[in-house]
Amino acid sequence: LSDAELQAKTAEFKEKLDNGATLDDILVEAFAVCREAGKRVLRMRHYDVQLIGGAVLHKGMISEMRTGEGKTIVGPLATYLACIERMKVHVVTVNDYLVQRDRDWTAPFFRALGLTVGAIHPQHMQDEDQKRVMYRCDVVYGTTAEFGFDYLRDNMKRSADAQVQKRRQFAIVDEVDSILIDE
Repeated sequence: LSDAELQAKTAEFKEKLDNGATLDDILVEAFAVCREAGKRVLRMRHYDVQLIGGAVLHKGMISEMRTGEGKTIVGPLATYLACIERMKVHVVTVNDYLVQRDRDWTAPFFRALGLTVGAIHPQHMQDEDQKRVMYRCDVVYGTTAEFGFDYLRDNMKRSADAQVQKRRQFAIVDEVDSILIDE
């Protein structure tokens, strides 16, 4: 497929879901599209174990991978499936450096698939309008603390229109042990 045809697969998958297909029905083809997009724009090919990790995350389970086994490339697989379902996805990681690094690294992959991607940072780095734009993206990278503080700040607003986090539907948590235990 050309790059445009590859990107058009996202709309095709959404249409299939609208017509009664399930994510499990399109999982293999969707992951094939992800594998090809990864090869083209990231110059990395998903290995079988990484595809299995993506399927595990899609099912809402924990995918344990050692350092160097490619966690950063596994999360986008399940993220893509959630985006096909028209969910807003939060990718939660442990610090601001990883937020920006992972967002910058995966942005070409998501854009090649027709998705938008952003990153949220502490209040002193991003004003409320910038955060609002980031939260409108299909995929948003951020830290546990920043997602949590934005949630708390939103719940102090006088109206829902003033809130920056509109939808919290699906999350991929990187380094879940560190986030759940340490933070």
